[in-house]
Amino acid sequence: MAERVIAACDGASKGNPGPAGWGWVIAGEAGEPARWEAGPLGTATNNVAELTALERLLTVVDPDVPLEVRMDSQYAMKAVTTWLPGWKRKGWKTAAGKPVANQELVVRIDALLTGRSVDFQYVPAHQVDGDPLNDFADRAASQAATTQEAAGSEHGSPHPPPAPASARRPSAKSSGAGTRPSGTGAKSSAASRRRTGAGSSRTLKAKFPGRCRCGRAYTAGEQIAKNPEGWGHPACRTPAGGEG
Repeated sequence: MAERVIAACDGASKGNPGPAGWGWVIAGEAGEPARWEAGPLGTATNNVAELTALERLLTVVDPDVPLEVRMDSQYAMKAVTTWLPGWKRKGWKTAAGKPVANQELVVRIDALLTGRSVDFQYVPAHQVDGDPLNDFADRAASQAATTQEAAGSEHGSPHPPPAPASARRPSAKSSGAGTRPSGTGAKSSAASRRRTGAGSSRTLKAKFPGRCRCGRAYTAGEQIAKNPEGWGHPACRTPAGGEG
């Protein structure tokens, strides 16, 4: 029996909500992607896709083996590690008294986590020289969202999954952020960066199209704002907070 399983999982939604998919990958002894699977979700949100990816991963890994899960979704990670105990105490209500979003998925994940050793590791997405397992899971989920077809090592699928149709660009951190591509179009110029600043609440018009941390694209001319991992929609300036 393996002493520890290293894995990554990710979800994708082309529109949020829109065509969605999930993906996970398990590393081999040398840390390389050794086993993976991805599947379609029809129309779903990015958060549903992220949670589904985690649920499917937990389902296939032996619960008696310690597991390390690498994720780029702060929402999914916080949902099952930080907010979950409070939700249960409050009868599955948030701090604001609202019903917990995606409760059925969270409940299933909670059951799968019970009695097992799982170490969650946050890894920023779409980084140059970033985590290879997370990148693999991201590509697998994106492919499933686009094709709406199941894929994976047990399906005889190509190894590795292809890169998404929208070419990746270096993130703001590595080029000169982020979860969900930080959109180099957003970092339009040094002058723009000086105007906004890392902690600024101001917005500006994107000079080029890009993709927000939430998974949805933005167009040239659309108002965008700086978030901790790059650029994106003003509403996504902070992690999917307020859920606790």
